[in-house]
Amino acid sequence: MNTLAPRVDGPLDAPTLVLGPSLGTETGLFDVQVASLAAKYRIVRFDLPGHGRSPTWPEPFLVGDLATAVLRMLDRIGVDRFHYAGVSLGGAVGQQLAVSSDRLESLTLMATASRFPDPDSWPARAALVLTSGTEALVPSRYGTWFTHEYAVAHPAEAERLIAMLRSTSPVAYAACCEAIAAFDLRDRLGTITVPTLVIAGQDDTATPPDTVRCLAAAIARSSFVTTKGAHLVNIEAAPTVTWSLATHLAAHRGKSGC
Repeated sequence: MNTLAPRVDGPLDAPTLVLGPSLGTETGLFDVQVASLAAKYRIVRFDLPGHGRSPTWPEPFLVGDLATAVLRMLDRIGVDRFHYAGVSLGGAVGQQLAVSSDRLESLTLMATASRFPDPDSWPARAALVLTSGTEALVPSRYGTWFTHEYAVAHPAEAERLIAMLRSTSPVAYAACCEAIAAFDLRDRLGTITVPTLVIAGQDDTATPPDTVRCLAAAIARSSFVTTKGAHLVNIEAAPTVTWSLATHLAAHRGKSGC
């Protein structure tokens, strides 16, 4: 069975917040958010296939398969209802969960889309990584994952994120690219009924603000926030994103624990 490796922080009897990472990153993407929120929430992070501690899956998969694996992971650790927040591919997983499961209490979507821009580019990226490894993508992450200004001001943090990409399985990265290419929930966003926070980075070239705003326009119970930063907006705009997420969770905290 295809599995995802979880990392759990916070009180076991608190409401559960699940955090889904972007392609090429690991659970450490959310260290700032966990440091702020773990006192009030049971936080469950997971690594995508072939990222961090999760094994590479042997067969191709879709975003729907990732969502199913998240639910199975939560079943294994005894979580029923939960809040979910995800960045990019992690946000796509959140959308899939919201349209196919009744276990969510709230949803936060960061730098993501219901149909990612330029879908034909993803198979080409998969082929590049299979041929040349994830190292071939490193130069393009500067200016895409974070602005050049951020990298200059925070070189150690930029390198920490790039190290996640370098350690990712090329086979798994390519499989995730194919899943992103096939992902399209534009016709199902209207079925999402949980309260949803949508966050865009004003400097994001991978999922520009207008692309992200379309999510909020299609989801009835949603709010939209734009902040500084590029694609990994929870890193570059950590104070704003963390505050917005905390406020959203508090408003819909419920009792989502075990």
